[in-house]
Amino acid sequence: MKIDFSKYSSVKIGGIFEVELIDETIEFDGVMIGGANNILISPNPPKMGILGSKFDYIKLENGVLKIGAKTSSAKIYKFTKDNNLGGFEFIKKIPGTLGGLITMNAGVKEYEIGARLKSISTSKGIKHRNECGFGYRRSNIDGVIFEASFDIKGEFDNELSNYLNQKRSNQPKGASFGSCFANPSGDHAGRLIEAAGLKGFRIGGCGFSEIHANFLINYGGGSFEDALNLINLAKERVYELFGIRLRCEVVIL
Repeated sequence: MKIDFSKYSSVKIGGIFEVELIDETIEFDGVMIGGANNILISPNPPKMGILGSKFDYIKLENGVLKIGAKTSSAKIYKFTKDNNLGGFEFIKKIPGTLGGLITMNAGVKEYEIGARLKSISTSKGIKHRNECGFGYRRSNIDGVIFEASFDIKGEFDNELSNYLNQKRSNQPKGASFGSCFANPSGDHAGRLIEAAGLKGFRIGGCGFSEIHANFLINYGGGSFEDALNLINLAKERVYELFGIRLRCEVVIL
């Protein structure tokens, strides 16, 4: 199938490319794009794949929540809230599909998707939580994720959900990757980018938001080169000034 990444990706950058539709639990030697929420597509991307609708589901079986890897964060949040299931209150404002959320161990504050994970079904077999190598916004998961199983403990916490939702209410609107860089230990990437004089700075059609400097926004007509140059500039400037190497959360293909 062909996908126009200038429309499909969250940052609205990229051309029209062939993407393999994966409808069965098979091995795939390319890159899974999921919802393309933190992906920057180059003019010459590698082989790419996307899961079919077969993997968009949520099932509750004997106290275990089984979710297909194509299921969106919004759908997971709604299901757990409607069924009074705790542990997913933080997921509301994190865009994407489950496979990508697990791969990057997505989260808000101290709440992370890997915390309640029991196991995942992948093209390499079943992997239990302790085999996934979870860290801050990372994992060592290899292969295609098809399904994840989560332990359910406790009821949905509306107060926590509202608190976390408020914490992310300052996020800029517009076409972006979400957070561009992971926060270094003891600091915040947004603060460092702002201190480096890059808050609101633009190259071409892209720029770091004036609301939150860790958000790279495509203001219209932004290109791969515009976004990549901004990312590299922030890395260089922050390292020169503070000796800190920012880790980019954006997957550059």
